[in-house]
Amino acid sequence: MQTAIMRMPVPILWLVPVLVCAFMWGIRAFERLNLYAPDQELGGTPDEHGLDGEEVLFTAEDGTSLHGCLVRAKGRAGQPGGRVRGQASVILYFHGNAGNLTGRFARAAALASGGFDLFLFDYRGYGKSRGRPSEKGLYQDGRAAARWLIARGVPPERTAYYGESLGCAVALQTALELPPGALVLDSGFTSVKDMARVCFPRIPLHLFVTERYDNIAKVAGLRSPLLIVHSAQDELIPISMAERMFAAAPEPKRFLRALGEHNDPFLSARVRGVCAFLHEHLRAH
Repeated sequence: MQTAIMRMPVPILWLVPVLVCAFMWGIRAFERLNLYAPDQELGGTPDEHGLDGEEVLFTAEDGTSLHGCLVRAKGRAGQPGGRVRGQASVILYFHGNAGNLTGRFARAAALASGGFDLFLFDYRGYGKSRGRPSEKGLYQDGRAAARWLIARGVPPERTAYYGESLGCAVALQTALELPPGALVLDSGFTSVKDMARVCFPRIPLHLFVTERYDNIAKVAGLRSPLLIVHSAQDELIPISMAERMFAAAPEPKRFLRALGEHNDPFLSARVRGVCAFLHEHLRAH
């Protein structure tokens, strides 16, 4: 007896793989649309935002040209921290999935007021950085930014990585490869698969995820002091994900319960908590 597929006309047989490929392409495009929302238009310069800063160009290991901005601690002139004993420590800032680094100038100002230099950079495809974003590519960009600081004489023990939302995944991966003096994960998630379950509970999109950012599987390997910051009012990423990350992470670690929704501006209590943690762990050497 012939099976149903054997009785199919030949053109229909050709159509099956075409439809499968179209479906997978559509899922992939939908995934990228939800993961990455870059903006190539910059929202001004550091000077226009009242910051003491300068633009930086550097290159990822695959040759991709990247753009960053070095912001000096409030009231401190000169070169980035780490070259002279007593200078400010440096926060390497990994921003979230939308916009570009200029949308983080207000956060940079708040952290700079705590006595830290900051190095903000754009992932590939964001702002002036070239290329197209991907999980592999963003990890390369994080390594390149960390190595840029090291090459400028900033020792890792005087550097903190600060991850925001999607940037938590990039900061964590960078911390595993190039351990800093401290790591801050602000409003992060456990994995893209878990986020797919949260955002689309009735559609099994998690089965088709290709960009994984599997933070929950990685955090146990961390060797740097960790501060997790999250708000119970976060409407995008549930605080339960932060609690799972905290439980899986090794000591030393601390959990800061913040206020506000996912994209709310920094509140003073959050800034004080973050700065206190970093001052504790980024001591002069």
